[in-house]
Amino acid sequence: MSLPLEGLSAIVTGAGRGLGRAEALELARLGAAVVVNDYGQPRRDGSGEASTGPAEEVAAEIRKAGGTALAHTGDVADFRQARQLVELAIAEFGKLDILVNNAGILRDRMVFSMAEEEWDSVIRVHLKGHFNTTRFAAAHWRERSKAAGGPVYGRIVNTSSEAFLAGSAGQPNYAAAKGGIVGLTTSTALALAKYGVTANAICPRARTRMTEDVFAGLERPEDGLDPLAPEHVAPLVGYLASPAAARINGQLLVVHGGMVAVVERPRVGAKFDSKQEAFTYDELDAVLGQYYAARPQGETFGAVEVLGLKRA
Repeated sequence: MSLPLEGLSAIVTGAGRGLGRAEALELARLGAAVVVNDYGQPRRDGSGEASTGPAEEVAAEIRKAGGTALAHTGDVADFRQARQLVELAIAEFGKLDILVNNAGILRDRMVFSMAEEEWDSVIRVHLKGHFNTTRFAAAHWRERSKAAGGPVYGRIVNTSSEAFLAGSAGQPNYAAAKGGIVGLTTSTALALAKYGVTANAICPRARTRMTEDVFAGLERPEDGLDPLAPEHVAPLVGYLASPAAARINGQLLVVHGGMVAVVERPRVGAKFDSKQEAFTYDELDAVLGQYYAARPQGETFGAVEVLGLKRA
């Protein structure tokens, strides 16, 4: 019996620890040859000396289990190094089929206290890092499709966050980056569909180095799998990377603890028409003031209501 991803090759960024590691192991378990990318900096804010250790260890773990893997320790937020990562997968495996973008850092601060560098660094690693690898993978698939005269196999799974959906007061840089990733995903999905490529994004909730303080008050169970274990997220990534998910494109899914929620695109909650040629201040105050007075104060644009989610 063949495995779902047998004969396919994949890149997973930020795969030396946490979610990325679980995702790389799952793709390998499903039969994919995997390039494990991780810059290897020890702290979640992206500081500390880069190391080959995390990526090499995960690649070795995959090989020990009988899979095919190699490590790449470049910085995906660097345009040149991201290109080298994609070129490495193509050179080693003949082609690239799957790209999972997961690499990220945190530099948390309230918006009125955030330094420019704290903003730039998080946007750089998350949003630019997602773009860089996507740009070169997309060019590869487009060239292959032109040579083949038709669609080819390509899957992108990007990592957004509930910080974008529900808001996160101390993470304006992170929330903005994760919102940007959703926009990048939907644009990419539309651009690459004709080539046979899908692009989707997930909002995972998991206990990792980056979320250790968020879930500090939630104890791990003594028996069984932790509901917040990254292993709950990895199967969805494996599925979205598979041939079975060919019809899923441009979607956003929340996943954690044995739950998957499909997030619909924002819909109009209310519509008001002016009784004259253009709205006046007083008329806007009348219709919008009344509308928002009837809604809970501080409520966001709907995702929290729909999903029943709290900050993560």
